[in-house]
Amino acid sequence: MMRYFLSLLLLIAVSSTARADDRDPYTDARQRMVAEIVDDVVETASQLGRDRLNPHVLDALRSVKRHEFVPPENRRRAYKNRPLPIGHGQTISQPYMVAIMTDLLDLDPGDKVLEIGTGSGYQAAILAELVDRVYTIEIVAPLGKEAGKRLKRLHYDNVDVRIGDGYYGWKQQSPFDAIIVTAAGSHIPPPLIRQLKPGGRMVVPVGSRFMTQELLLVEKNAEGDVTTRQLLPVIFVPLTGSH
Repeated sequence: MMRYFLSLLLLIAVSSTARADDRDPYTDARQRMVAEIVDDVVETASQLGRDRLNPHVLDALRSVKRHEFVPPENRRRAYKNRPLPIGHGQTISQPYMVAIMTDLLDLDPGDKVLEIGTGSGYQAAILAELVDRVYTIEIVAPLGKEAGKRLKRLHYDNVDVRIGDGYYGWKQQSPFDAIIVTAAGSHIPPPLIRQLKPGGRMVVPVGSRFMTQELLLVEKNAEGDVTTRQLLPVIFVPLTGSH
């Protein structure tokens, strides 16, 4: 009996060690990142019109492995609350910005979301944790192809990636419950407004290239009337294309 008891203790110890060895080494870093985002939201509450994020958005931020979406040389900085270069003159957005833009969409699990500017695929992965289907468009072909492969490898099978000019949206899959734009243009693209479902929301930065822009919340009511609200100053890479 004593021998059985000792064997059982040894088995438990081995299992615990294995679980510790298998533990994601970035888990604590993600927790710290989320805690910093929560503090930043409180500080900008008067501009955002909210002082806390949806718990499901916070869960998505804790779940998605941001280090998988940055180049290897930047992995040690993956959970800093800052944008990082991902090549081709593009960046992965600051986690705080990803968090508030996602939260402002007020998503429901059954929603269909359009993202303009796939980049590395991080924002699409966050959305994929929250909704039924994500459609994302990237104009830089190498980035879009890499993001598509990365999302498949990480089992985000509810994300469709397309190479193209996001200014024109994805008409074949419209209308969308929500649209998120991660690059700044001089105005809100009219095709995106048309592809937004009545009752839907869009978050989009608008302003001059490489200068401070304004993050806008666009809402379309049941009758199709559109209202916009300025939220806070931001800096995004420019929305490019032939438009």
